[in-house]
Amino acid sequence: QVQLAESGGGLAHAGGSLRLSCVASGIIFSTNAMGWYRQAPGKQRELVAVVISGGSANYTDSVKGRFTISRGNAKNTVYLQMNSLKPEDTAVYYCHVRNMVGPLRYDYWGQGTQVTVSS
Repeated sequence: QVQLAESGGGLAHAGGSLRLSCVASGIIFSTNAMGWYRQAPGKQRELVAVVISGGSANYTDSVKGRFTISRGNAKNTVYLQMNSLKPEDTAVYYCHVRNMVGPLRYDYWGQGTQVTVSS
């Protein structure tokens, strides 16, 4: 079992920055993905950014060039540096971990942290 603890959400002005952190406790497989999703009111949850255990990262188009995902040295932490924030970035942000072994996938979610960007 994996538990995720998020921090760093809050209120920012447009153009400002926030940094989200997520610490995973429990067993993280050697092959895994750690990332961030977000869900705005009335919208579906969407992938924001993900980093694979091999180091490659992917971003949704709307945040490319503004957000950076990274992993800590301990490999059980993931960060999301959010710069040049826009009001449309307002959402609840969820940390996600996927453990992978062969064809099996195990998904874990954090409880979410609110990010509000004012114009």
